[in-house]
Amino acid sequence: MIQTAMKTKGAVNHSSLSTINDHKLQRTFSAQNLLSLNQPIVNRPAANQGKPVQPHRPMAANTAGHPQTSSYTGSKNRQPQPAGHPASIIPGTQADAAAPAPLNSQRPMPRLVRQIQKGQKTTLAPDGSLGCIRACFGWNTSNPQCDVDVSAFLLGADGKTLGDSWFVFYGQTASPDGSCMFLPGGAVDREIIQVDFKRLNGGVKKIVFVLTINDAFAKRLHFGMLKDAYVRILQGQEELASFQMADYYENVISMMIGEIYEYKGTWKFNAVGNGVAKDLAGLCAFYGVQVDG
Repeated sequence: MIQTAMKTKGAVNHSSLSTINDHKLQRTFSAQNLLSLNQPIVNRPAANQGKPVQPHRPMAANTAGHPQTSSYTGSKNRQPQPAGHPASIIPGTQADAAAPAPLNSQRPMPRLVRQIQKGQKTTLAPDGSLGCIRACFGWNTSNPQCDVDVSAFLLGADGKTLGDSWFVFYGQTASPDGSCMFLPGGAVDREIIQVDFKRLNGGVKKIVFVLTINDAFAKRLHFGMLKDAYVRILQGQEELASFQMADYYENVISMMIGEIYEYKGTWKFNAVGNGVAKDLAGLCAFYGVQVDG
């Protein structure tokens, strides 16, 4: 099962994954802590094996091994520290820039030089030389309550995650193989997912990038309140592909903005731009991540 630290305050259940209070994380959360930080955290193998495990609670950094229950009163602009399996952060990019602007300040769009349209696909490295890329995301909102999160689901050939821990976002910042990492944005992009294809588990055939409005059900928020949403795929300073959304639906709270998938030995980018009326818990269930409740 998976439990997750989310950005907002209050207890969490299956119907509202987005109500866990914000906190600067002391450690990478395993894929077992998606629903509640006040429930036991379970260490499981990377892939679901259906075996019982022994729960334990997270340790605060200064407790010298003594258990401590998490209590969240943190700020919105937390900077999660990549943990677990380290991956390199490319110098001089948004990932190592100064702290980003306040949560919902308006930002100008970066210049997108290799745009494709919704439904189009493009090969990222025709010569098979794809290395470490960054999927960089941005958006603006017309409603200051719209708090958007980026997630990446690493899927096998069956369209499901390899296991509960193959789901990367700000509360679980690294995949088990260290190939995929969540990074805070900088002055341009709001959030970044970095993928090192040289380290990527061979069982991963697709990586789906999702934008989700946090606490959307409770606050009656939707994608009709967003604008200027984009993803751009960078390798070094080169843009390999980009997609700017044009459709913003009022009945959508999560958007599969794009995906990278393997096709005949090469990796391609698909500009998806399709949304669903599911919160993060619903998306986890859809992609095969076990959610308690």
